[in-house]
Amino acid sequence: MKTEAWIFASCGIFFLLIAPIYWFLTQEVTGTTALVMTFFLCALVVFYLGVVAKQIPARPEDRQDGEIAEGAGELGFFPPFSWWPLYAAGAFAVCMLGIVFGWWLFIIGAGFGAVAVCGWVFEYYRGLHAH
Repeated sequence: MKTEAWIFASCGIFFLLIAPIYWFLTQEVTGTTALVMTFFLCALVVFYLGVVAKQIPARPEDRQDGEIAEGAGELGFFPPFSWWPLYAAGAFAVCMLGIVFGWWLFIIGAGFGAVAVCGWVFEYYRGLHAH
């Protein structure tokens, strides 16, 4: 993770150095704000990667003497198929139509959305893929 953190830190430093130069040359607020916000996004990623790098042991790809076979094994939990994102998207579409046609439809969509989000969050607590 340290290599990834250094890559993002380099990009963030670049954007931080370019932002005042861009402001001086163009006097444009939108582009300067975008460059500053890009720096903050890079800083956020660097902070996350730095914290995670301290919490996990050294990965084989981070070491010079690391072997490919050391990276074998379970990499994590990857969820199988799920219908809940489709239901959540449908509820969101009903909410957006509710803004256009009437707030009563928005309330119905919000109700369906609450059920869809709860189903999506708790789908691994029961049923076929329970943990």
